[in-house]
Amino acid sequence: MNPTLKNILRWTILVVLLAYLGGILVWARAEAERDSCRGVTISMGEKGLSDTITVRGVKSELMKYPRRIVGAPLRTVNTLDIEKYLMSLNNFEDVHCFLSTNGFLNVRITPMIPEIRVFDGNKSYYVNKDGKQINSNAEFFADVPVVSGNFRAGLKPQIVLPVVRFVQKDPVLRDLVAMYEVNGPDDIILVPRITGHVINLGDTTRLAEKRRMLMTAYKNIIPYRGWNQYDTISVKFRGQIVATRRNKAPLYPIETFIEEEDPEEATLPAEVAANNTATSTPISDTTRP
Repeated sequence: MNPTLKNILRWTILVVLLAYLGGILVWARAEAERDSCRGVTISMGEKGLSDTITVRGVKSELMKYPRRIVGAPLRTVNTLDIEKYLMSLNNFEDVHCFLSTNGFLNVRITPMIPEIRVFDGNKSYYVNKDGKQINSNAEFFADVPVVSGNFRAGLKPQIVLPVVRFVQKDPVLRDLVAMYEVNGPDDIILVPRITGHVINLGDTTRLAEKRRMLMTAYKNIIPYRGWNQYDTISVKFRGQIVATRRNKAPLYPIETFIEEEDPEEATLPAEVAANNTATSTPISDTTRP
């Protein structure tokens, strides 16, 4: 074959192949642009619990995302922006989003694990093991111990965490305690399921000793005095059980003093009576008519 014809044929084949390749690329790009997001899959990080409540909560929040995800062209789905949006909810330690080859948005989350739920005035939020606040969104409800108090700069809700952990590890206390109140660093209150009284635990020190004193009160004192006798049982002081009676009336008669007028003194001239000193006689309130 003529060398010139060979060169022409070679270049013709090369041009055809390049054109075909270019056409394939253009077609693939057009197809990719026409492809839309088929759905969302959610998986949990290794620290998270594979619970349906959290998964349902993430799906609910993604429905509030300002741009359409499911059904939107894949090229318009901004995974970084979706990660930023979910992290702004303050319910997750980490969020990672990516698009799979089958057209699904994959969301992998590591949720924060709350230890307590705090009611602070008209505010409510969760607190994790590090004391970080977590939004109390209804979509991410968690059944954890409840703590109430008026918290401020010098009094943080995480102060009660050692007490909560101690109670949660003790089967008897866990069944006994309904909630916690924090009135101050030295006034942590346990509210038992047995209505009528509260337990002042004091601070977070000597918890085992305070438990023993509380059990002593429950076994050896209250059954004999009556469950309605006291409104507060305090075990905050070392080696002491201090109970406050519900009825604040004094146990013993209180002596009162009234001023008596001498009948003879009443007949004296005013200037003479003024020079005499009036007397006071103690009378028990149990003998007064």
